Amino acid sequence: MSLSVTEALLLTPVAQAEPPAPAKGRSAGRILGRILTSVVAITVFAAVWEVFPRLGLVDAVFLPPLSEVLTAWWDLLVSGELWSHTEASLIRSAAGFGLAVAVAVPLGLLIGWYPPVANLLNPLLELFRNTAALAILPVFVLILGLGETSKISIIFYGCTWPILLNTVSGVRTVDPLLIKSARSLGLGPIRLFQKVVLPAAVPTIFTGIRLAGAASILILIAAEMVGAKAGLGYLINYAQYNFAVPDMYAGILTISVIGLIVNQLLIVTERRFSTWRTN
Repeated sequence: MSLSVTEALLLTPVAQAEPPAPAKGRSAGRILGRILTSVVAITVFAAVWEVFPRLGLVDAVFLPPLSEVLTAWWDLLVSGELWSHTEASLIRSAAGFGLAVAVAVPLGLLIGWYPPVANLLNPLLELFRNTAALAILPVFVLILGLGETSKISIIFYGCTWPILLNTVSGVRTVDPLLIKSARSLGLGPIRLFQKVVLPAAVPTIFTGIRLAGAASILILIAAEMVGAKAGLGYLINYAQYNFAVPDMYAGILTISVIGLIVNQLLIVTERRFSTWRTN
């Protein structure tokens, strides 16, 4: 039984709808390849850390085998000491980082979008942006004391700059053609900012937020080494003074894992806010 011309035309698109499947397969293959590469790299690193001290290639007193570090980590976890230090660090880091996002993103949008605000604040930004957070840590301690306020404040200060500067850059580098096209369609200033400028600036803003997330961990550890009674920085410093080297490396590993998790969470959040880029 022969098909009519109409039936043949209707069946043709169905036959042509198959090619996207291999593309999905290639994408899954690339993801699997990246995962395998990461697993291999971590395995090699762990093997080197375990074998070199045991072979005497490095001094096991100062760099114990990974198995000893993991044993110390587990002992700290079971005793509850690791969790108490981690909780204290996470609260400080989250407080400073959250305040920085809440302040720096709106301020950066204002500076990037409104020239009068930029002209007013640019001298102060140029003055403070080149002042490292750890360089003025003693100032925060002198003014705010050794309590939680000084630690959260120094994290807030250190996280503010990457977020603020990237937000300003993201707003100012929006493609002028997009702005002209939106204005030609009759969009007012508020709608233009909401529908064009802000979505286009999101990737750059999140670059600053991810940098600030890493900075919040680094600054926190330094701040906790000065006058703290709890926290991962305190744990590392205390273990070093008492020559509990496996405990010191256990604290360092914990910080590394937290930094990795925070970075991945920010990447997922960025994708949620910029889904238009994947389509």
